[in-house]
Amino acid sequence: MSAEDSSGAESPRSFETRTSCPLCQEDLIIKWQGDEIPYFGEVMYISTSCCNCGFRFTDTMILAQKEPMRFELKVEGLEDLNARVIRSTSGTIRIPELGIDVEPGSVSDSYVTNIEGILQRVQSVVVTATGWVKDDDDAYARGLELQDQIEKAIAGDFPLTVIIEDPLGNSAIISEKVVSRKLSAEEAGDLHSGMVVFDVDTSQMEVDSSDKIQPIGNSYK
Repeated sequence: MSAEDSSGAESPRSFETRTSCPLCQEDLIIKWQGDEIPYFGEVMYISTSCCNCGFRFTDTMILAQKEPMRFELKVEGLEDLNARVIRSTSGTIRIPELGIDVEPGSVSDSYVTNIEGILQRVQSVVVTATGWVKDDDDAYARGLELQDQIEKAIAGDFPLTVIIEDPLGNSAIISEKVVSRKLSAEEAGDLHSGMVVFDVDTSQMEVDSSDKIQPIGNSYK
């Protein structure tokens, strides 16, 4: 079933399809909305939610780019915080200077935001995770340190690198400064495709961003 635009004509860029909910088998309406992103091309936003059991799913498909891709942006000032970010459900975000990876989980959502929005999302998770590890002095100190670094980055005072890797090619960073390349088959195969934030240097905390937050440290193993 296709949607209509404001003139009453059928729009090929906005339509609905029906299927069965994978959890409860009730009727499920999937909404498809096309869009054009400057300097990048056509994308399709997909969303659905089940009124019966609460199952929900959102994703963003980049129609013009389907190869496994890696995007890297050096964030060196306030202007870089406005760079547009498309993160699909199969995209992995890395911020090496913070020792943080954001990997796709089983119920992670896609979103369109900017670099500042990415940092705010990570900040929210780190604050929550830090609260979980108050009894672990080292993990708690690391959490506070990360919070301070993220605050400085949002203020433009802490240069860092934001990397997005996507084995399905549905994620991107849009900026004149971005460096992009195709991932090798081996690199793509090593990525998760299906959100975990953790300190890759110390492994002091791990957070599933799909509303299930569980920090880990020596005392939690």
